[in-house]
Amino acid sequence: MRKFTAVIAAAVREGFSDVHITGGHPIVFRKNGRIQSEDAVRWTPQEIDVLVRKLLTPAQLRELAREWSTDLSLSVYGVRLRLNVFSTTRGLSLAIRLLPGVIPTIEKLNLHPSLQQIADLKAGLVLFCGATGTGKSTTIAAVIDEINRSRAAHIVTLEDPIEYRFLSKKSFIEQRELGTHVPTFEKGLLDVLREDPDVIVVGELREPEVMRLTLNAAESGHLVIASLHATNAEDAIYRLCNSFPIEAQEEIRFQIASTLQWIVIQHLMFREDIGFRIPVLSILRGSQGVKGLIRENKIPQIESAIQMGKAEGMFSMERYLRDFIGTKKGFVPPSENFRPSTEISQDVIYMSPLVNPEAGFVKPRKPATAPGPQTDYGPDGHVHSFDEKATVDELIAQIEKSAKFKE
Repeated sequence: MRKFTAVIAAAVREGFSDVHITGGHPIVFRKNGRIQSEDAVRWTPQEIDVLVRKLLTPAQLRELAREWSTDLSLSVYGVRLRLNVFSTTRGLSLAIRLLPGVIPTIEKLNLHPSLQQIADLKAGLVLFCGATGTGKSTTIAAVIDEINRSRAAHIVTLEDPIEYRFLSKKSFIEQRELGTHVPTFEKGLLDVLREDPDVIVVGELREPEVMRLTLNAAESGHLVIASLHATNAEDAIYRLCNSFPIEAQEEIRFQIASTLQWIVIQHLMFREDIGFRIPVLSILRGSQGVKGLIRENKIPQIESAIQMGKAEGMFSMERYLRDFIGTKKGFVPPSENFRPSTEISQDVIYMSPLVNPEAGFVKPRKPATAPGPQTDYGPDGHVHSFDEKATVDELIAQIEKSAKFKE
């Protein structure tokens, strides 16, 4: 655990977005989309087994044994981490995504300001699409927090896992994690309509039944925000329709047409002149013309509608690059959004033993404060001191020295 917390602290300082740990191999980082390794830091397969036992709950360990992989999230030095633990030829491996403790705003994420208009919607379907690792979850979190700041609403999220913890502001936010607070997305979507929601957030649309229930929720007068793996708006609509039998697809198209508000496709592009990646979007709005194309099954014409829809706030990626990215003065570097910071939510994490007999009170960890030499609590509950300017090896040496001193 000391070695793990030292590496995370160094990764935050260096502005890495991802960390990969696997047995017998140098640790691997991703910075600005580029992979690099640190030969001086390695784990043996046995050390990773010990680390995983400390990081995972008994339920997560059972899932790992059953499924050979599991997802979880936790906080280290005030930085929210999303982890996937999976089995490889080297034994267990960890893929770690670093998330900010404070939810970035749409402006700080270098996104188009029109996304703030989603916060004004009272009903309908909003889809955020793109490949894994393009920042969809962070963009959705920024939109949710925009709603949270701007109006009174009951927001219920269904996530796998919970990445950003929200503090209720004008809105009342309740978060449910797959496998921890709800057994399946299907069960969560059936429950949520009885929970008086205004806004429903679905972490990812994968299964046909989840898609059907999501469309039903949007059709029943709720604002539903969801993510979907798709490369463009046409692909997103086809993915929804083709998840159902042919005889049901016309009904699904009509549901999509009646509920669709936005489809946002997000990619990340590295800019040599500024030295980091920025999001590039394609935006489809649910205009009457777009809805008509979907109803009439003229989905291949969607791209043309985007090209012609400038006056209605639509963007192709080419126009987005030219009209927004090309004219924007100044970009916020990712290091400002992902630096060590106190998590916005300090709610106590609690699992009722009435739901899970193995669960109970979980003491929240004290997050990191400002950068520089500081004292902090690691995931193991020990107090650690580290120097923000130290190398990975120096950080590890400092923490090991601190542990020996305590002994």
